[in-house]
Amino acid sequence: MVNIHTFTFNPFQENTYIVYNEKGDCAIFDPGMSNPQEERIFTSYIEEKGLTPVGLYNTHCHVDHVLGNRFVYDQYGLIPQMHEGEVPVLVSAESRAPMFGIRYDSSPIPETFLQEGETIQIGADTLQILLVPGHSPAHLCFYGAQQNILIGGDVLFRNSIGRTDLPGGNHQQLLDNIASKIYTLPDNTTVYPGHGPTTTIGFEKNTNPFIRG
Repeated sequence: MVNIHTFTFNPFQENTYIVYNEKGDCAIFDPGMSNPQEERIFTSYIEEKGLTPVGLYNTHCHVDHVLGNRFVYDQYGLIPQMHEGEVPVLVSAESRAPMFGIRYDSSPIPETFLQEGETIQIGADTLQILLVPGHSPAHLCFYGAQQNILIGGDVLFRNSIGRTDLPGGNHQQLLDNIASKIYTLPDNTTVYPGHGPTTTIGFEKNTNPFIRG
């Protein structure tokens, strides 16, 4: 059984997630902290809950999802894990952040990368890696079958989908991947998206105006 805590950070209102179990092991997904106040909110929660960060994961590397990578590395010694295809996006964050008036401390670049079909561990809990490009070149989602959860990044939102007009985006590819890799998950799977409220696979299949199941 895992618990999921959501923070909404930075001017893009990005969802940063901490996923943790009863033993206190926790994984950090898409850290978006952009200023000292947000960093304090983040670390205070970890301290109050007595959590031990064991992994740092990026669903993709658009600037709003990686702003806190360096901070998490400095605080907890965790190197971000992502798909290798996102490295050019991560490198470009350095030049994109000033366009939005956001401070950005360069993220560490991993030496090993995540692949589709692999799993990650949060203590005894296992999440499966899905490769779902379209919003970004090598976007990953993390699916917990036992927990009925999907850390979905910017693939699927409540009654919306990720934008596809950024470099490396592909609208038809995103729709095809949602149909084949996301809508094939159980209807009761709770989706934790990169922006906005949670939703479920079943709800989106019935109501999403961009793609129905």
